[in-house]
Amino acid sequence: MNVINRTQELKALFSYEHKVELEEKQLEILPYRFSQTMGAQDIECLLQIMPTPGFSKIPDNGIEENKNFNYLIFAPKRNEKHKDAILLLHGLNERSWEKYLTWAEYLAEHTGKAVILFPIAFHMNRTPLSWHQPRAILPWAQLRKEMIEDLNNSTFANAALSSRISDSPLRFYASGRETIYNLWQLTKEIKNGEHPLFAEDASINIFAYSIGALISQVLLLSNPEKLFDETKLFMFCGGSIFCKMNGNSKDIMDQEAFAKLQNYFQSDFLDPSKLPSVCKEDFLEEAFKAMIKQESMQHFRESFFQKACNRIRAISLKNDIVMPTQGIIQALGKRCADVVLKELDFPFEYSHQIPFPSNKKIEPGLVDSSFRDLFGRVASFL
Repeated sequence: MNVINRTQELKALFSYEHKVELEEKQLEILPYRFSQTMGAQDIECLLQIMPTPGFSKIPDNGIEENKNFNYLIFAPKRNEKHKDAILLLHGLNERSWEKYLTWAEYLAEHTGKAVILFPIAFHMNRTPLSWHQPRAILPWAQLRKEMIEDLNNSTFANAALSSRISDSPLRFYASGRETIYNLWQLTKEIKNGEHPLFAEDASINIFAYSIGALISQVLLLSNPEKLFDETKLFMFCGGSIFCKMNGNSKDIMDQEAFAKLQNYFQSDFLDPSKLPSVCKEDFLEEAFKAMIKQESMQHFRESFFQKACNRIRAISLKNDIVMPTQGIIQALGKRCADVVLKELDFPFEYSHQIPFPSNKKIEPGLVDSSFRDLFGRVASFL
């Protein structure tokens, strides 16, 4: 498979609205509707304290696209209901599933399992269209540059997230908490036989990239209703302890927003007296706090991953500065990391955001072989 060409073919077929059949692969891409119910009151309380960004004019708790939205499933064609699912979770500040389409196709084809592309809260199609439109966003990107001296990495692509995080770093936690509730709800619906595609008590594993790995780690650590007792997790370019992540990037968030994010969660968020009263000290918050610093609840975190290391695998990239290998070791603990983590270094120029580049100067065969090697490992494990 030529990854670059196949990505463009799948992009042309992509639709949130109707089924797409991939006859040569015996796969189909199916859209489903998600309506948020679980944790709705908790989420509402958190979101209503967030300031409304100037570019949006809509408060966070009034964004209907975030509460009710479509998601896609790559599924092998069959007459009976599916007994196995893989949740595929994406990275921070992403608006398009483009690069993930070949990932999902490969996993569905080589595992025989249905692959669920599920969007993080306030990402992908869970935002107003205006957040993606240059005419609406460019003035705010320019305003940030004027207001903040020597602002680095400020771009149209990261202006919306940067502004939202700068206004309230707590949004990062609120979005993650909301996504956990959503995955909890979806998993429960599948397990209870309420999803039209899946058999009752279907198995659910996770493939998580970048910030999706942090969400997955919190999900497994918190393990709501013990739904994830047997879930396998494969992390790619993700899984770092929060304080070692580096989101200061032209396509993630600008320097000022990232500095505020790290400062807030390494200080105020760990001090209960400084948290808003709507923040609940429960098992979800405890699991997230365990992922902030290496020394935060270290025994709780490392003992969990040590016990669960037979159902966790991770691959990092040597030149990844967003999710460095050392940060993943600190998150998992050295004993677990020695078993589950492998660092790769592709034989071409790549980045965290673009692990499989379409640069014409790079020999396509090198990209294709690296892609097959990586996802062959993922498919074998999941």
